[in-house]
Amino acid sequence: MAKKKLFIVGNGPLLSDMSEQVDAADHVIRFNEPKASIGMSGTKTNWLFVCNTGKPMERRLKDPKYPTSPIVQAAEFVFLVSHPTAVQKYSLKPSLWARIKGRRAEWTWASLTMYGDAGKTVAILPPDNYEAGCLELGLDLSVLLDDRTFPTTGYFGIRYALERMPAETWDVEIAGFGWQGWKNHTWDQEREWVQRKAKERNIKIWPAGEDWKPKYAKKDRYSRKK
Repeated sequence: MAKKKLFIVGNGPLLSDMSEQVDAADHVIRFNEPKASIGMSGTKTNWLFVCNTGKPMERRLKDPKYPTSPIVQAAEFVFLVSHPTAVQKYSLKPSLWARIKGRRAEWTWASLTMYGDAGKTVAILPPDNYEAGCLELGLDLSVLLDDRTFPTTGYFGIRYALERMPAETWDVEIAGFGWQGWKNHTWDQEREWVQRKAKERNIKIWPAGEDWKPKYAKKDRYSRKK
């Protein structure tokens, strides 16, 4: 029996138009707010994994166009990767002044409302999923906040999918991952983790724009000034 195809599309630039092969896959996963791959990776979306914390989620909640975007509309299921309990234990908290201005550490309830109003079924990953994911990257939970080191939404989405889609029945392709961006993310650990998984099962990793074309790398506007 032929295996099914899982296509995981990251938010990095693609080197060619992959729309036909992405939309032809049996299952497609995307993350947050796809931009770089618009027009290059089709629209099929079975699972959309979202970071429901920090400024990026706040921006999406304030953007009336986001819930009606093609990817959100196509999504069959939305996963919020940060359970409020995990956020309380392991995430950076806004300053008092930021909280007065409306900043929040997590936007879980607002996210549930927005995606629900868009007609989406939404799930929140449990806090032990966050902890297990950190440990699998070799991170020490006791110093996450001190080290200001945090795994990405993409990592949690890939990990969740690989655990539930066994190698015996699923081939996997991954595109749009350059493993660079906000300096507090665990890019190197995640790249090594994906490469290890690719040796354990049939995973094809397509190079992203950042891998071959440094001109795609953008200044990290979320990094703190020194």
